[in-house]
Amino acid sequence: MKTDDLDFHLPPELIAQTPSSERSASRLLHYRRGDRSIEHRTFSELPSLLRAGDLLVFNDARVTPARFTLRKETGGRVEGLFLKQLGPREWSVLLKNLGPMTSSRDLHFSDAPEVRARVVEQFPDGEYRMEVDSDRSALELLARVGRMPLPPYIKREKDHDSRDDFDRERYQTVFAKVEGSVAAPTAGLHFTEQVLRELEARGVQRTFVTLHVGLGTFKPVTADTLETHRMHVESYAMEASAADALNRAKKEGRRIIPVGTTAARVLESQANDEPFNAKFGETGIFIYPPYEWKHVSALITNFHLPRSTLIALVAAMVGIEEQRRLYQIAIEERYRFFSYGDAMFIE
Repeated sequence: MKTDDLDFHLPPELIAQTPSSERSASRLLHYRRGDRSIEHRTFSELPSLLRAGDLLVFNDARVTPARFTLRKETGGRVEGLFLKQLGPREWSVLLKNLGPMTSSRDLHFSDAPEVRARVVEQFPDGEYRMEVDSDRSALELLARVGRMPLPPYIKREKDHDSRDDFDRERYQTVFAKVEGSVAAPTAGLHFTEQVLRELEARGVQRTFVTLHVGLGTFKPVTADTLETHRMHVESYAMEASAADALNRAKKEGRRIIPVGTTAARVLESQANDEPFNAKFGETGIFIYPPYEWKHVSALITNFHLPRSTLIALVAAMVGIEEQRRLYQIAIEERYRFFSYGDAMFIE
């Protein structure tokens, strides 16, 4: 399949820079594959569209405020993104504007000048190993100095923005639990406690998996064909309680509906001829047409970047021609796109 088949023109003003005023006030495009029908709703109506016994699968990854700013001894600015803690006082990071290692090794945090940092190693993939002169863990320090790692199409001021506190709340699901993600599972951003209560009252069940969203999520497919694209790998976890809930749903013939492409990838990474089991693993599954779904019955998702692995997954569920039609209708109806944008329910 050609990657160009996943391309489309999106008017820039439809790229959402902030979320809707209330989480569940975002719009919801409801698509039925059986008759190719489309209805335009609000997300707060989702409970009325689901059936008693449906099992929603959420990604409970929690986004780390992973962006930070460093200063060189000369005063020059270095942009940083925390990836993981390697050990006491050692971080794996991405750095921008560092310059030659020989002249830019000694740094300090802009928002915590007393905390020094030293770049000690550069890896071939562009990552750096950085020593941080602090007894606090990376997560503790980033809670003070970090900003949410919003994707590059959401524009913010460089060092500080009046919306930083707002982003800390809204670029995080209400059920976020397991720290370590550098991007939000954005389909979950529309859920509120009220919506969750309504779903429960209607007999809709839910369970959680964890997949820490990596930087590869936002990278466009650069290969000419999808078959030659090298997929990024992300770590995930499925607890025994989630495996049990999924096995019961499968046995009873109930729908399994992931909330977002991340949860969908976790589910489809599991074997078709074996029961679900508690598992910690990694997945590099790339779902694109044609694809035979093993576990997923329906999908709740946002509108995705052109030429991305995410839009390929949507095309695998509805077909490439229908994906194009749905996205063209969404553009004509002025839906808001990407992480802070509106949602779609495919059943």
